[in-house]
Amino acid sequence: MAANRAHLFAFMTDRDVPYTHNVSERHLRPSIIFRKVTNGVRSEWGVETYAAFRAVVSTAKANCAPVLDTIRFVFAARLPVEPMAGVG
Repeated sequence: MAANRAHLFAFMTDRDVPYTHNVSERHLRPSIIFRKVTNGVRSEWGVETYAAFRAVVSTAKANCAPVLDTIRFVFAARLPVEPMAGVG
């Protein structure tokens, strides 16, 4: 730890690259708009479904893949016969 102490707070002093939350805020924006328009999700199923949907859409956009094709791919995927550990 002592050897790395000089670099511990480098993110706070590095003036060459401005530190902003813009990227994180841009990723959260669709979920915030969804929550405001729909007045939130009222069931655990809805929360999990929306989170899964946003994960697929965000991943598709990050990989420059067509969103609709990616959603179709996910729906066409075969589900495991046995439930995964910790699910359900």
